[in-house]
Amino acid sequence: MEIRAGYEIAFQCAQDTPMILMLSVEPAREKDLRSAHGIQFSPAVPSRNYLDMFGNTCTRIVAPAGLIEIRNEFVIADSGLPDEVAPDARQLEVGDLPDDIMVYLLGSRYCDTQKLSDLAWQLFGGTAAGWQRVQAICDYAHQRINFGYHHARCDRTASEGHEERIGVCRDFAHLAVTLCRCMNIPARYCTGYLGDIGVPIDPAPMDFSAWFEVYLDGRWFTFDARHNHPRIGRIVMARGRDAADVAISTAFGTALLARFSVTTEEAVSRLVQSIKAA
Repeated sequence: MEIRAGYEIAFQCAQDTPMILMLSVEPAREKDLRSAHGIQFSPAVPSRNYLDMFGNTCTRIVAPAGLIEIRNEFVIADSGLPDEVAPDARQLEVGDLPDDIMVYLLGSRYCDTQKLSDLAWQLFGGTAAGWQRVQAICDYAHQRINFGYHHARCDRTASEGHEERIGVCRDFAHLAVTLCRCMNIPARYCTGYLGDIGVPIDPAPMDFSAWFEVYLDGRWFTFDARHNHPRIGRIVMARGRDAADVAISTAFGTALLARFSVTTEEAVSRLVQSIKAA
């Protein structure tokens, strides 16, 4: 299948403002692109990309004073398969983990493991290690937090989300990632596109989504504590320890969000609509 995705974002800058943007698909998916994939700026500004310590594509610009519009639209090929389910995937002993995986066991800015460690062992210490334990954590986070866009708060930690019991997709992911790390399961935060493909259409305006990955049996598997169901058509933009590592924009100065919209849909849907309309 093919997926059409993109965004339109605008910022109002008080003065010339350096920015870092994470708005590109992950490098591993570039081979799947079926159209041009380039960030467009209005007014036009010079930009350049680099890879950060996690392998994410970052774009540097200096936004001029006033309004800057940032947009992209592209088509990407996808397997059309839902997230893999592997009930027999084993949890590795900490001593057997590769060196570059160890960072995903540590606490981070929004994943405050020290505050949830005792709770995690009380809740999940008796659960079979491996996939079953991760799924139990995912179930818990899914049930613990009530979703609502109006609950968004940019500085909520995992322990605060657990206590407040409200949040958006990033809060579900932070709580699940933190509980996994407390149980010595490497876990990392992901952000990207997730359209309503194969599920009922969500009437709320689309946003970028957050989910998480865990390291079992020597590789990474996808979990989603908000939806808690295998989904089709995820397009990763960036991965990191938590949301602080993968912010879609970081401004070194005042840049107020003026407009924001995201689109993700199966590309064939527009063709079918055009045929029906004809």
